[in-house]
Amino acid sequence: MKIKNIIFDLGGVLLNLNYQLTIDAFTELGNQDFQSLYTQANQTDLFNQLEKGEISGEEFISGIKNYLPESTTDEVIINAWNAMLLDLPKERLDFLMELKSEYNTVLLSNTNTIHLEFFHKQLNEVYGESSLSNYFKELYFSCAMGMRKPDAEIFETLCNKEGFDPKETLFIDDSMQHIEGAKSIGIQAHHLDVKNDNVIRLVRSLLA
Repeated sequence: MKIKNIIFDLGGVLLNLNYQLTIDAFTELGNQDFQSLYTQANQTDLFNQLEKGEISGEEFISGIKNYLPESTTDEVIINAWNAMLLDLPKERLDFLMELKSEYNTVLLSNTNTIHLEFFHKQLNEVYGESSLSNYFKELYFSCAMGMRKPDAEIFETLCNKEGFDPKETLFIDDSMQHIEGAKSIGIQAHHLDVKNDNVIRLVRSLLA
């Protein structure tokens, strides 16, 4: 069936990430086992609650302090948490603009208020854009929706709101568990292997 709609993940797909930088930053702050709390594949409830908007950024920072020396400040925690966020290459923005004229493109990201604030600041500094709204029909963030990938509910909610037929919808993500969640409701989901591929090549090949 012809693809009419494309759902993009943000971190790892469009925005370059390096989870190890955040792990290393928290290790330097005094937590030698941060990977037991947070990785790309697994995370504890504290991080899930932040991504679903169930707790504020301030409450998250308070929770993280339980795993760090008492003298640790809010600022250094925020910097460590944001360390994983890298650059958003211009060619990907150009590609999104190209796609927008032919497809219904939307963004679906598991993210949080701290990361969004930092990302939007960087986006403005580098490209003079306050958000990605010019590049997508709609933006969906887990922290605003109260749900997160890979739960089928978030994909169903998006498709219902946008009027998307899952069979006509392509989804690109760099986490296999998110791919499985999308496939569970019939979306044509494809995993991006960020080490060996890039989103532009993958999407062009799937739409060819």
